[in-house]
Amino acid sequence: MSNSITLHRILTSPQEKTFRAFSNTEAFCSWLPPYGFICIAHHREFRVGGSFKMSFLNFSTEKTQSFGGDFLEIMPNELIRYRDRFDDPTLTGEMLTTIKFSKVSCGTELHIVQEGIPAMIPVEMCYLGWQESLEKLKKLVEPIIPDA
Repeated sequence: MSNSITLHRILTSPQEKTFRAFSNTEAFCSWLPPYGFICIAHHREFRVGGSFKMSFLNFSTEKTQSFGGDFLEIMPNELIRYRDRFDDPTLTGEMLTTIKFSKVSCGTELHIVQEGIPAMIPVEMCYLGWQESLEKLKKLVEPIIPDA
């Protein structure tokens, strides 16, 4: 597929906690949208064959961009693969996103590949959006907060 990006990160959080940030809908919605956006999960069935419908709300303009898809492969703490598409007819095509989680000495190594980004979305802007999202993910999963 053309129009793809590849991302790589090492997080100091355990593999299970990092995976949970993807599998838990509320956690996922907290870090996925880039800065200036709010994520709304209309529904999300995190299981192989499960579907999801979500929207990003641009906080400045109050316009939304909806998208949906389905989960193709889930291996707990190791792999998530899903496909999605935008509702906007000008953003044609289907995207395939693969996230691999690997245990490393200091935490979790993430490899993310997103393929099939619609031609109207500059790949470098998509990459920058993911950079912001991963920064928010790091702030969610790396702190160790003891029970009160």
